[in-house]
Amino acid sequence: MSVTLAFLAGVLAIAAWWLRHGQLMSKPWLEEGLAADLDDAAPIPTAKIGLCIFLAVVGALFALLVSAYLMRRDMVDWRALPTPSLLWINTGALVLSSIALQWAWNSARRDDIDGVRAGLLGSGVSAVVFLAGQLMAWRQLSDAGYFLTSNPANAFFYLITALHALHLLGGLVALARTGARAWGRAEARDVRLSVELCTIYWHALLLIWLLLFSLLMHWVDDFVAICRQLLT
Repeated sequence: MSVTLAFLAGVLAIAAWWLRHGQLMSKPWLEEGLAADLDDAAPIPTAKIGLCIFLAVVGALFALLVSAYLMRRDMVDWRALPTPSLLWINTGALVLSSIALQWAWNSARRDDIDGVRAGLLGSGVSAVVFLAGQLMAWRQLSDAGYFLTSNPANAFFYLITALHALHLLGGLVALARTGARAWGRAEARDVRLSVELCTIYWHALLLIWLLLFSLLMHWVDDFVAICRQLLT
């Protein structure tokens, strides 16, 4: 429950910052200046607003899943499974994928189409490496006898990692479409918004994965214990 409350507090903080800096709370009828000045303020694209709403729902889903994980692991039938060392390599691949996409976004803002193409390609390859590494980690656990239905800890591990991989796979579809447009057009500004949306989505998935990785590696146990003491 503490994880859910912390996530909701984070969402409210991000929403407040967005409202402050996104000019959504401005009152143009009270501001001085010519009416032409109002046209200079670029509105927030509808696609970006939709993406932020979608990411809020995704974050809430993972927050509830993590809360269920923390409550379920306190029961007597919980037997923790070993965390595959391959997850370290997979995490590095996802970090590189996010960095490459940030490079593509920066290149798009500089109208550097070659940099956009290189960043999109590097991000896509790194993301595929991450997904392939996740499949290998699942295979290692299965070969060692840690099956999905043999223990609640196993089920949560497969569920959490598979759900994240599914969202990343969906992001690869959007990334592939953006890449096709980047290679089919000569101007970076034609794909600037698409690259920006992919970058925001990738950074959000990276943040979610880092939190999940910390949870699976038992690095947040002390933090969870402190939160429980504060709430009791």
